[in-house]
Amino acid sequence: MDLPPLDDELPLAGDAIDEFRKCGHTCVRGLARDEVAAYRPGLLEAAPRGRFDHRPLEERDLYGQAFIQMFNLWTHGEAAKRFVFARRFAKVAAELMGVDGVRLYHDQALFKEPGGGFTPWHQDQFYWPLETKHTITLWMPLVPVTPDMGAMEFASGSHQLASLGDFAIGEDSERVLGELVEARGLERVSHGPFEAGDATFHAGWTLHRAPANRSERMREVMTVIYFADGTRVGPLDHPNRRFDRNVWLPGCEPGELAASELNPLLYSR
Repeated sequence: MDLPPLDDELPLAGDAIDEFRKCGHTCVRGLARDEVAAYRPGLLEAAPRGRFDHRPLEERDLYGQAFIQMFNLWTHGEAAKRFVFARRFAKVAAELMGVDGVRLYHDQALFKEPGGGFTPWHQDQFYWPLETKHTITLWMPLVPVTPDMGAMEFASGSHQLASLGDFAIGEDSERVLGELVEARGLERVSHGPFEAGDATFHAGWTLHRAPANRSERMREVMTVIYFADGTRVGPLDHPNRRFDRNVWLPGCEPGELAASELNPLLYSR
């Protein structure tokens, strides 16, 4: 397969590291701007194979209207696997967190349709049974994303608050967590607009949301979630965390290393 390599290293500016650790998010422009067009066809081919909800937009709930969610593209095609396993991306994730190595938690494509609804305020790590603060998500558009397409916004510094409660993505998370952002005076930051191949990174506890897609174009975004190598499985004390363990950490019990066959080491110093 004739695809450009993604195993080289991208020098990371010190201010990106500082911003990530202070604010819980940062943007790395041009992380794959020269390569993303070559990988996009393979990602688009693999994505539908990882889709769970096939209902039309108008029949979905608030969560379902926020985006089409498609998981584990790396298991559905060689191009997708090479993209998700990119050492270039994984090294940036490790450097931002200040860890020696990172493993894959899972990837997902998040396509916000024209007319697709807003994504409510939430914390990703609410769902993850991972006993660490060192988790991070790469969010990379495959097409240019203008402000009317629903680029993410982050509540700066919210990662320092850790878990904010039992809030799955929905009406309650939008209301309660949105009120918290306002009450604490947290700055709301969007790094958009984006060129294809730009990327944001945010910590697992960083509060974030996205507006509706008011454009006539699909907002095609690929995400990859990483965690620090050596992380152990946390308590399975919520149905969502039990679900995640069963799907993305198969066979791993609480207290054991989070290192199933679905969690390869993608970068080690």
